[in-house]
Amino acid sequence: MARWLPRSTDLTRFCQKLNRVKTLEDDMMETSFNRCLSTIDLTLLGIGGMVGSGLYVLTGTVAKEIAGPAVIVSFIIAGFASLLAALCYAEFGARVPKTGSAYMFTYVSVGEIWAFLIGWNVLLEYMIGGAAVARAWSGYLDSIFNHKIKNFTETHVGAWQVPFLARYPDFLAAAILLVATAFISFGAKVSSWLNHVFSAISMGVILFILIMGFVLAQPKNWSTQEGGFAPYGLSGIMAGTATCFYAFVGFDVIAASSEEARNPQRAVPRAIAFSLGLATGAYILVSVVLTLMVPWHSLDPDSALADAFYRRGYAWAGFLVAAGSICAMNTVLLSNLFSLPRIVYAMAEDGLFFQIFSRVHPRTQVPVVGIVVFGLLMALLALVFDLEALVQFLSIGTLLAYTFVAASIIVLRFQQQKVDVPAPAAGDRPNPEPHEGPSSGELKEYESFSDKLQLVDRDKTKQQREPGQLKAAFEPYLEFLSDFYPGEVVTVAVVTLMVSAICLCSILVFGNTHLHLPTWSYSLLLVLFSLGFLLSLLLIWAHEQQHSTQTFQIPLVPLSPALSIILNIYLMLKLSYMTWLRFAVWLLLGLLVYFGYGIWHSKENLRELQPQRLSARYVVFPSGSLEERVQAVQPSSQPTAGLPDTDTDDCKR
Repeated sequence: MARWLPRSTDLTRFCQKLNRVKTLEDDMMETSFNRCLSTIDLTLLGIGGMVGSGLYVLTGTVAKEIAGPAVIVSFIIAGFASLLAALCYAEFGARVPKTGSAYMFTYVSVGEIWAFLIGWNVLLEYMIGGAAVARAWSGYLDSIFNHKIKNFTETHVGAWQVPFLARYPDFLAAAILLVATAFISFGAKVSSWLNHVFSAISMGVILFILIMGFVLAQPKNWSTQEGGFAPYGLSGIMAGTATCFYAFVGFDVIAASSEEARNPQRAVPRAIAFSLGLATGAYILVSVVLTLMVPWHSLDPDSALADAFYRRGYAWAGFLVAAGSICAMNTVLLSNLFSLPRIVYAMAEDGLFFQIFSRVHPRTQVPVVGIVVFGLLMALLALVFDLEALVQFLSIGTLLAYTFVAASIIVLRFQQQKVDVPAPAAGDRPNPEPHEGPSSGELKEYESFSDKLQLVDRDKTKQQREPGQLKAAFEPYLEFLSDFYPGEVVTVAVVTLMVSAICLCSILVFGNTHLHLPTWSYSLLLVLFSLGFLLSLLLIWAHEQQHSTQTFQIPLVPLSPALSIILNIYLMLKLSYMTWLRFAVWLLLGLLVYFGYGIWHSKENLRELQPQRLSARYVVFPSGSLEERVQAVQPSSQPTAGLPDTDTDDCKR
């Protein structure tokens, strides 16, 4: 029976396949897309993705049912929490200007299977999100016409009483998605222009709301007679923060569009910062005027802004608010339809998804197959399915993507930069250069210049230390960590940090309710997992990291990404168990696709299988004071163990 068990070498090779990272091209600006988007274009795309129907609906709902006028504080905290995730996206978008957003960022730093699962979840998130917004758009327009569209459809088509299906087919929602799909397929410039128009109208309406709102403001609506500024206390503010956090999830459309930006190194960080700042300001100011115009407890959660103007005697203003709401929902639709095909394209281009979705139209330079197919699927979802039960699913995919991107920032920041050293020409011999290697050690063999070989001083001095190595100040206390390869300890510490964060948040969320822990064990577990989280953070900080002045870098690493990780995990654990059950089912479907197709057609897998025409090994003899010479060697004709064998020409000291 033992012969049927997999060998340890096979398991190791299999795990290496799952965790292989994407090899980036030398010229990351080269693309089959049209680099035509400016900073303004990306900023308006981000604003369109964030300032949608939530501005007109979410503010009133949170103010009346969760936080009261303190919804303002909830939006401030949620904006700061979103900023942590947005800065991680900004650094990756500047360093890796390729389409794919969280999928691509995870693939280049964490591993293939994790990247596929992130992309798989984001794919469903965009599909359900776009369909849900289309149905909200249809319902809002129908309410303006006194539900005549709904009554006509139920009378002439009929109503359904089937689980998971809508009560009636929403032809209007499907139609708006098909129209938006047609516009998106015309190219990035057309999509950007259309988004500009709708965003301009939406921002004009918001400006009108703010001006009129402050004119009609009554400070007494925050007085104690009306319940005060924070009637639900701190718990209400934090509960409102968890809800308001999802209002800012649209900024990742900027990262997904980085391959179509003219200057992504500058445009992507600026666009993310500008769009998030403007969106946060809009949510805060609209919350201020809304709760000052009418008492918070009398708000209509379904149409708070329009109802507030109506009650103050300005019924005509409700039409402007309705127009702004419809335009805002149009920008969210465009954002979803713009991002989704590009993430699918990135997965197909890497071989992890069906190759047909990697086709780019030669004239419009967009992934037209993905746009059409997923636009039709989104329209089908909006036409027949009841999406209310699935809307909660959106948050878990977003939060999981945020978590992996934050972890990827830490891993990548403490990895060695790949150095491109030109190989010597045929017949040339490199001149020996004086080099002082480590005082002791075995022969070190490297397989390529670009990945491993670093012809720099290996002596551990304070002046020159590579990313991932222990800082000189901590070496006397943590000397046992010096034997690990640079970056290995940091990777283990990141995994430990995430496990500690999951355990800590689980105790905070379930300790008193589901687990019914006694006070002493609850406190003890909180202390233990908090210590594990902090020690992992300190261990990461004790290592050298990359410092680049060429692209944007998030400040306070690893603290900023670590705060983002623990916040995202906490919010994920606050979701219902049905959301986790649906998530598990979708995850299993994704694993079937990956192991049935992706792992075999992955470009990284094909690259491993292809025999290399020319390979060389470089042997470095460590020595305390002697010179070291590195000599490329031509491979022999017979490969061994999957790699071309080499004959040693000469390596002299």
